Amino acid sequence: MSKRRVVVLGSGKIGRMVGFLMQTCGDYEVVMVDGDRAMAESAAALAPGATAAVARLDDAGEVRRVVQGAWAALSCAPFFCNPIIAKECRDVGVHYLDLTEDVAVTKQVKELSAGAKTAFAPQCGLAPGFITIAGYDLARPLEPLHDLRLRVGALPRFPSNRLNYNMTWSTHGLINEYCNPCEAVEDGKFVTVPPLEQLEHLKIDGITYEAFNTSGGVGTLAESLHGRVRNLNYKTMRFPGHCDHLKLLLHDLRFIDRREELCDIFDRAIPTTKQDQVVIFCCATGMMEGRFTERTYAKTVLHQEIGGTHWTAIQITTAAGICAIADLMAEGRLPASGFIRMEDVGLQAFLSNRFGRYYA
Repeated sequence: MSKRRVVVLGSGKIGRMVGFLMQTCGDYEVVMVDGDRAMAESAAALAPGATAAVARLDDAGEVRRVVQGAWAALSCAPFFCNPIIAKECRDVGVHYLDLTEDVAVTKQVKELSAGAKTAFAPQCGLAPGFITIAGYDLARPLEPLHDLRLRVGALPRFPSNRLNYNMTWSTHGLINEYCNPCEAVEDGKFVTVPPLEQLEHLKIDGITYEAFNTSGGVGTLAESLHGRVRNLNYKTMRFPGHCDHLKLLLHDLRFIDRREELCDIFDRAIPTTKQDQVVIFCCATGMMEGRFTERTYAKTVLHQEIGGTHWTAIQITTAAGICAIADLMAEGRLPASGFIRMEDVGLQAFLSNRFGRYYA
């Protein structure tokens, strides 16, 4: 059987691992695409047999040129490029997957999927993405379902600054989730709540974290469980003290109105790290077999070497998510057309997948 041609749009930290996983598994022919030729070529070089192409990811004509004839396009591009990419994929009949946490972008992708002959699967990464799959699995046998709490932290293993943080993924994506309204369900009602609020503390494996509202992580789950769950929310985990510093920057110093400037400051002043961890915590409560029951999923994923290359935990978890969804589509285990919600993906099917196993 001939290999399926997959176009990976964006050759940054996540894109290059997506390309590596898809190319080295042996069943896909990968094209790495970026507006920067050196980025695309270096990403392709990590995955022997992959090729590189140059295209502006915010230009519809250039996007169409590189996705034409592909089986699927996996967008690891900045979230604001995704509506353009999704539209071109629809027009030329290519499956579309992305990693976005942006609520408005996901709604646009959903609108584009209506009546499409190919599949549209946004929010396939870590949060939203895997956290949605795990949370829905916990909630499934509980009736009535009382509360569902989703928590994820992409964290340095050895923080040494006052933010207790290092940059491990997209700066624009980080600032976006700290600034935008957050979807939730409270007392059975669908609501939006402000970011950086509802601070709580929790302990996992003896380590104390704080958690607070951030945008996008709940994915489509609030909509799917509305009418069934009493309370549902998503929060980002950080080491204690981080939230107060973010409030100082965004609200007291008004960087919420100068997000690009704050992105520049973070990129200049906050070091990146390759020694990171992703901490996942989901908890659901409700009635099961006549008793009030709590079901919990907790996991910590560390950076590691795969295929002779060192990969960060955020690269592994995010890339494994979108690659597993693409792989399940190729196996016929997910719909071949229309909008795919992460709730449609079974947890065990995901964890038994060759890419999903990085969570197992």
